[in-house]
Amino acid sequence: MIGENSKSYNFYDNFKVNFSDEETRIDRGVKRPWISSMGEIPFHIELFKGTIYERVEETARKYPDLTAYEFMDRKVSYKNFIKEINDCAKSLKVIGIKPNEKVAICMPNLPQAIITFYAVNLVGAISVMIHPLSAKNEIENYLIESDSAACIALDMAYDKFSDVKLSNLVIASVKDVISPFKKIAYSLTEGKDIKKISNDANIIWWESFLKLGKEYKEEYIVKRDKNDPAVMLFSGGTTGKPKVIVISNYSINAIGAQIVASNPVLEPGDKLLAIMPLFHGYGLGGVHTMMTLGGQSILIPRFEPQRYADLINKYKPNLLAGVPALYEVFIRMKGLEKADLSFLKCIASGGDAISPDLKLRLDEFLKERGCSVKIREGYGLTESMASVCSAPLYKNKEGSIGIPLPDMYFKICKLGTDDEVNYGVEGEICLTGPTIMLGYYKDQRETKKVMHIHEDGYTWLHTGDLGSMDEDGFIYFTQRIKRLIVTNGYTVYPAQIEAALDSHEKVYKSCVVGIPDEVRGQKIKAYLVLAIGVEPTEDIKNEILKHCNKRIAKYAWPKTAEFKDEFPKTLIGKVDYRSLEG
Repeated sequence: MIGENSKSYNFYDNFKVNFSDEETRIDRGVKRPWISSMGEIPFHIELFKGTIYERVEETARKYPDLTAYEFMDRKVSYKNFIKEINDCAKSLKVIGIKPNEKVAICMPNLPQAIITFYAVNLVGAISVMIHPLSAKNEIENYLIESDSAACIALDMAYDKFSDVKLSNLVIASVKDVISPFKKIAYSLTEGKDIKKISNDANIIWWESFLKLGKEYKEEYIVKRDKNDPAVMLFSGGTTGKPKVIVISNYSINAIGAQIVASNPVLEPGDKLLAIMPLFHGYGLGGVHTMMTLGGQSILIPRFEPQRYADLINKYKPNLLAGVPALYEVFIRMKGLEKADLSFLKCIASGGDAISPDLKLRLDEFLKERGCSVKIREGYGLTESMASVCSAPLYKNKEGSIGIPLPDMYFKICKLGTDDEVNYGVEGEICLTGPTIMLGYYKDQRETKKVMHIHEDGYTWLHTGDLGSMDEDGFIYFTQRIKRLIVTNGYTVYPAQIEAALDSHEKVYKSCVVGIPDEVRGQKIKAYLVLAIGVEPTEDIKNEILKHCNKRIAKYAWPKTAEFKDEFPKTLIGKVDYRSLEG
C-alpha cells in the first residue's frame, strides 16, 4: 500500500547538506556587485526561525481580524484561519498521520488546500503537492515516489484515485466552502458534470473528516525545526522523469520574507489575485508571502480570461503574479479597455522568459490605465522554491532578469566546473541562500549533481541554466543548458532564434527545436503561432523566416517552419518543446 515505505525510510540521513544561518555567514570572497543596485531594498534581512505554521500564527497574532483568504466572496480572517488549520490538524491525527509522513494535496487553489497545507505542517508531517489535472498513472506514480500515506483530493478528480490503495483518501468539494445559495448555483453549473461517487467508495468526505477531530483531546502539535522538510514539489518533467524536490520550513519562510522586503510598497491588508497554482512553487510561494505580510489571497481555482478581468475590476488586487502567456491574454481582455488600474502595486512575471515586445506592450497598457509601476520580471526554479532574483523597483536593464533577492548570492561558473567566470562571460548560473532545496527525495546521486560545496564553504545550486552577470550584479538568462541544438558542429541556442522570430509583428509566439538530420546531426525547425488576424500562408512564412535570418548567424537559420494554433504545455504551463521535437 502507498505510504507504508515512509515509516521505515530515514529521511534525514539523505539530506544532510552544508547550510549555515545567513546572519552567521562570513564573507569568504563571494562577489556581491548587486548591492549598489538594491536601492532601499536591504541586502540582509532577519529570517523567521520557526515552521511555516508558526509564521502564519505570528501573523494572526498581529492581525487577527484581517482577511487571510477569500473564496467566492467568502472571507476568512486570520483568527478563523488558524482555527480551521487546528481543526484539520486534529483530524489528521485521528486518521493516524505521524511525524515525517507524507500527505498529498491534489487540488487547485481552494481553501481546503491551504488549510491542509498548514495543518500537515502543524502535526509534523510533509505536504506533497500534486497537479489535479495529472493523468491517472502520473498521480499514482507521484504518490508512490513520495511515499504518501494519505491524500486530500477534489471530487472531480476522484476517478484518478479509484484504483489507488491509499491508507486514507479524503475527498473535498467546492460545495464544502461556499454559501448555501452559491451551492445551489454551483450544482446547476460546474457541479452538474461531476461524476457521482459510489456510497461504498473507500473515502472520507471533507466534512466528515473535519468532524473526526471535534472531540480529539490529545496532543496534536509536533514541534519542528526550521530546517526540517515541509513540502515536496515535482519538477516540470520536460527534461525526463520528474524529480521530487524537498523544501524546508526555512526556505518557504525565507521566500515570503524576501518578496516582502523586495517590495517595500506592500502593506498588511493588500490583496493578491492568487491564480498561480499551489502545486507549483511560484503559486505556493505567493500565497505564503501574503500570509507573511498579513495580506489577503483571493483564491482562483482556474484561469478563465473573462472571469479574470471581472475579478480584477471587482476586487482591485494590489498584486498580480503570472506567466507571460497570462499577460498576453491580460492586455487583450474585454472589460479592461477603460479600467482604472492605479490600485496595482506589483505585477510579477515568472515561470518563463517574457519577450521584450510583450514587456513593452504590457508596460504601456498599464501606464495608459493609471498604473504607476511596470512589470517586474523574475527568475526562479522549483529547486529554490520560487523566485530568487527580480528587477529592482526603480532600476532595470533591458534583457536582464534582475538582481538577487535579499540574502541570495549568485555566481556564474564555467560549465561543468565550480570555477567562477568574469563579468560578462557566459556560464552556468549558480546560486546559494536560504531558499535552496534540501535535495531530491531518495536520490542522493541527482542531488550531488546539482548541489556542490564550493571552496568558499557555501552549498551552491547549479541551475542548469546559462547566463551571465554584469559589473552591477544584473543577471542575464541565456538558455537552459540541456536545451541546445547542435547542427553541423555549431551549438545553437533556441532562445536566441525565438527572440528574432518573436520580434516580427506578425508572430505572437515561436518555439524552435532540433530535428534529427543524417547530414547535419540536427536541423533547426521553427513552430509559429501567429498574431491575431494574421492568416497562415506560405508568403507569411517566408516573410517571417527572412526577417529572422537577417538577425542571426547563417548556421542558426531555421530550415523549416510550421504554423500552430497553440503550443503544447507542461503541467506547470511552460511550452513543452520536447513534444514538438517529435
